[in-house]
Amino acid sequence: MASRHLSRSIAMQSLYEWDFKGKKPEALEKIVEKNIKEFGPGLETSDFVWQIVKGVISHIASIDKIIEKAAPEWPIEQITIIDRNVLRIGLYELLYTKKEEVPPKVAINEAIELAKTFGGESSGKFINGVLGTVFKEIEKN
Repeated sequence: MASRHLSRSIAMQSLYEWDFKGKKPEALEKIVEKNIKEFGPGLETSDFVWQIVKGVISHIASIDKIIEKAAPEWPIEQITIIDRNVLRIGLYELLYTKKEEVPPKVAINEAIELAKTFGGESSGKFINGVLGTVFKEIEKN
């Protein structure tokens, strides 16, 4: 598994656990450190994991509003915890990272792969639909 993909997986698992346990800010660092040790023993550096986690957390309010606009029939709390956090990662990468570092299509494809790996039967299609909608809006502007 490529190290950036593994980093995204660890970030998603950490955000999932943090979200599931009530989004306590003081718990996040311990959760991420534990998951890096457990799931990323061969990872050269954990910088990318932390970049994603901190980026998602710092933009979570605006990211969640974008999810609600792009998927109006799905209130944020009704989206499964996995799908919600995969969307957060995908949108963070799509909207807040340098396009040279993470091209939009890579951000979308990586999110779809996370959804297929960790989510339910229709997660990949749902993630693709929401991120595709947001990407189309970005392209218009």
